[in-house]
Parts: sequence; C-alpha cells; structure tokens
Amino acid sequence: MLTEGLVSTILPVFNRPQLLVEAVSSVLAQTYRPIEIIIVDDGSSDYTPRAIAELQAANPGVVRSVRIANSGPGRAREAGRQIAAGEFIQYLDSDDLLLPRKFEMQVSALRGDPSCGVAYGWTRFYDVNEPPRDKAWKRTGEAIETMFPAFLQSRWWDTSTPLYRRAVTDRAGSWLALRNEEDWEYDCRIASQGIQLCYCPEFVSDTRTHGGEMLSANGRSAWKLRDRASAHSHIFSHAICAGITPEWEEMRHFARELFLLARQCGAANLPREARMLFDLACSASGPRRARGVDLVAYRAAAGVLGWTMAGRLACRLDAIKR
Repeated sequence: MLTEGLVSTILPVFNRPQLLVEAVSSVLAQTYRPIEIIIVDDGSSDYTPRAIAELQAANPGVVRSVRIANSGPGRAREAGRQIAAGEFIQYLDSDDLLLPRKFEMQVSALRGDPSCGVAYGWTRFYDVNEPPRDKAWKRTGEAIETMFPAFLQSRWWDTSTPLYRRAVTDRAGSWLALRNEEDWEYDCRIASQGIQLCYCPEFVSDTRTHGGEMLSANGRSAWKLRDRASAHSHIFSHAICAGITPEWEEMRHFARELFLLARQCGAANLPREARMLFDLACSASGPRRARGVDLVAYRAAAGVLGWTMAGRLACRLDAIKR
C-alpha cells in the first residue's frame, strides 16, 4: 500500500536509546506533513525497547516499530522498507539528525521535476559534544546530476542526505544482509537505474560521531572485510550494468580500490575473497592495464606464495611506502 505524499522514515537502532530519541525528535520537527516513522529495533539488549514504546505512546499513528533478531543495518532497513507506506522514503541512522525543512524542500524538488528520482542537499559532520559547523560534508555541497559515475569513487553522501521516491527503492529491491558498506552497495544499485538527482542547496541533515560503538570502525576485521568484498563485487556489477567501462577515470579508481582490498583480504587470511577481488580489479582495469607490472607481479606472487602470504607481504610493503 502506498499513501500519496507520505514520507516514511526508516530508522534502525541497536542499544542507542538517547540518540534514538534525538533522531526521532528531528523527524517529528519536520515542517512537512504527512510523515510516518518506522523504528526497527535490531535486537537491542538495553532499555532501547522502553524508549521506543514511549515514543510510540507519545506519537500514536506517526511512530511505528518492529523488532527483529540482531542482524545488522541491511536487514533492519529492509524490515522497515517492507512495511513503509510512503510515496517517499527516508533512511536515517539512529545517531544522526534531520534538519526541520528537509522534507519540505526535497519533496517540493521532486514534485517539481518528475524526471528526478532522488533529492539531496548539504550535510554537516561533527561530534555530538561539539557545536555543528556549517560546512558541507563530503561532496554534498556540489551539484551533481547523476549518482554514477561519481559513486564509484566514493559514497559521497551519508544515509541521512538523500530522499528517495518510493518507485526508485521498489525497483532497487531488497537490502543485502551486510553489516558494512551495505549502504554504498544499495546506492550504487539505485545509481545503475540512471537516476537523475534534484539538488537542494541548503543544509538538510547532520552526521554525528560519538564515543559509542559504530559499525564503520575497525575496517580491517575479517568479517568486515568479507562484507566489503561482497559489497565491492556487487558495486562492480552495478557499474557494468550502467555501462561504465575501464576507460572511465572513476572505473580506474575503483580498480585500484579493488586491488587494495584484495591485498587486505589476503593479509586477513581470506584467500577466496582476495582472489575474487583481484580478478575484478583486472576486469575493471581493462586488458591493457591488467598486463601492468603490479598486477602481473602480484598474480605471480600469489601463485607461488598463496593469496594469504602474498597479501601479507604486499600490505607490509604498502606500510613501508607510506
């Protein structure tokens, strides 16, 4: 079921009751109506469920919730997406905030240009213990017409930045069951649709750091490298579907990132992922660059030493070069 004009905010949370209350309050403060807020409790073990119950009681008909076994942000966002009724979809992390006119500006922009599927604006970045700084984070201060090819270089906005048409997220389908880089993969899947962007040149959201546990930290752990390897594999497929070839500078950048991640996976004793990423790096580089000294030498080293030992040796050399 879809309700015309409704903005559905999907908000996963795990053991962050106070930050959750602040995030929900920022959505309730929107100047735009109608809205709904779907809180997905990702198996919290503290008093987050009580905070959710209090938010629902105080905002009947606006705040809804669903609880799932702890599965990470991908599955949590998908659980929320399955029950969202809005014409527009907003994803929000539980430690971030929306600024009051976000929905008003972005819904207006999307209604004003039916050819656009996603609207975005400026995002600020700061610590929860510091005052906000009015500086656009990443590339959110730039007017960019399409998500690809720029998204191959980086996910140049944060989860709170964009507002999606429901039709766009429906075509994208389900979130992957990943805990790391699931958001970059999802946006690249949307980018492969050739989506046009609406640019709203004002601050629309805040990304905040804090002292609590964050899934983006400690990116060299084995499980995170596995998730990153899976996400990068899918991102490469999305880029190919979008017609991006090795001649594009953005694809060459991504090829270098694939090669780096292959070395890191090897060093972490993930030989299957290391070999898969290396093969993708060669494909993304194109036939001529795949015959370059670095790739040829690394394949030979992996053939003699194995992918794990080759990765460890390469990472040591990378550290020396830095």
